[in-house]
Amino acid sequence: MTVTLTKRADINLQSVLRVAWQGENVKISDAAIAEIARCREAFLLLIDNDPTVMIYGVTTAMGELASTRLSREERDRHARIKAFAAATSFGDPYPERVVRAMVFARLANFIEGNAATTPRITLAVADMLDGAPLPTVASSGQGGAGEILALYPLFAELTARFDLEVKERGSLINGSPCAAALLADAALAARRRLHLVEQVFALSIEAFRAPMEHYDAALEQLWGDEHEAAALRALRTLLAGAGTDRRNYQAPVSYRIVPRVLGHAHRAVSAAERAANLSLASASDNPVYIPPDEEHPLGRCISTGGYHNAMAAPALDDLAAIWADICLLCDRHGSKLLNGAVSHLPNMLMVGRHPSDSDGHGSLGYVPMATTGYLEQAKLAAQRTFIPGTESAGSGQDDVAATAFLAWAKEERAGRCLDACLASLAVIASQALHVTGRQAPAALRDFVSEVRGVVPPVDDDRVLGPELSRLAALFTSKAFTP
Repeated sequence: MTVTLTKRADINLQSVLRVAWQGENVKISDAAIAEIARCREAFLLLIDNDPTVMIYGVTTAMGELASTRLSREERDRHARIKAFAAATSFGDPYPERVVRAMVFARLANFIEGNAATTPRITLAVADMLDGAPLPTVASSGQGGAGEILALYPLFAELTARFDLEVKERGSLINGSPCAAALLADAALAARRRLHLVEQVFALSIEAFRAPMEHYDAALEQLWGDEHEAAALRALRTLLAGAGTDRRNYQAPVSYRIVPRVLGHAHRAVSAAERAANLSLASASDNPVYIPPDEEHPLGRCISTGGYHNAMAAPALDDLAAIWADICLLCDRHGSKLLNGAVSHLPNMLMVGRHPSDSDGHGSLGYVPMATTGYLEQAKLAAQRTFIPGTESAGSGQDDVAATAFLAWAKEERAGRCLDACLASLAVIASQALHVTGRQAPAALRDFVSEVRGVVPPVDDDRVLGPELSRLAALFTSKAFTP
């Protein structure tokens, strides 16, 4: 399969899923190639016909030398500077799907002529997605004002292969395709992780025999929020046909607020998806070329701050924060299920309990302790990402650093902590059904079987850590399954 690009709007979450996660190739349509060539021709006329025009990195030098005008000969020499000298980022590499998303998002600047480069550069970037190994991009040390520490090594080979012309080198290393790609990656995983969250909490609700009135359809109108309504509907769907032998009085707070907390998870995921789609289709180059119109027959080229994506980090932070909150609910649900005085579940839930163990802790009794550890790690990861200040040694212009790299790392860590907390709660809820001889509702039976395939019901005391670790890894893989 191949994704064909004609306009910037063709670069969106769905096409990122196909190209970055599923490995499809990319083709640039004939219409797009014609528009790129038209804009390139107009751009060259613009800089040739107006000797006074100041275009950063084209008719002027870069960085603190931005006020220095270049002669025609200097422009050509400046354009051919290779990228290797600035490829200084290092550390753990991003996953291949993330790097593919970065390359794919890079095409947004080119596809409608906003990069003002030759078509060959657009085609070369698209060809990087043909399945050949991609360069390594470090996930650490990304403290630049823009994204050049990631983009230089990503496109260094391409700049060495071509005899670059004016505007082409800058168009490869400026803009914010990395922020768009990181946000898209997190948004795609978040939608899948949210479905897993709903399954685990529906299982916990059934295990606890919480009253169904806490999830009644009437609440959708009373609360009046589309995202909370989505959470209520998802829970009712998963609990359809649930057991009727339920407590006739209200459950603890942690059970009653599930639809509101999951409603905010829906809200955060939807916001991340919207921000990702906007970012992916954004022409974020600096300077950016605006194609010809009636008022500007040769187009315009203006310097902007488009390379600083200000919506990515807050959206990622909101995801990390809701993952941490849901970790807290996992902790509370697990503790309530294991507390027989509250859950009214039999003491068999605490298998492996020694007669002298008066607090009732067995194999499962210690699981909430691990959950607490992951909860605290998630809370640490979910701290707000503020704009870092920086004073780059090479340029007095670069006084603010990009934020998306930092925010993605924290959201990714919080998400993995949530997977561990969900694994713990799923096992406790599965055990509650096991010791009471109950079946899960029909919509949850395959999920329970999957959980028990990794962590079978506990009938004798055993070490559960390795099994829980494998279940958490399975849950993580579900979030990133294409």
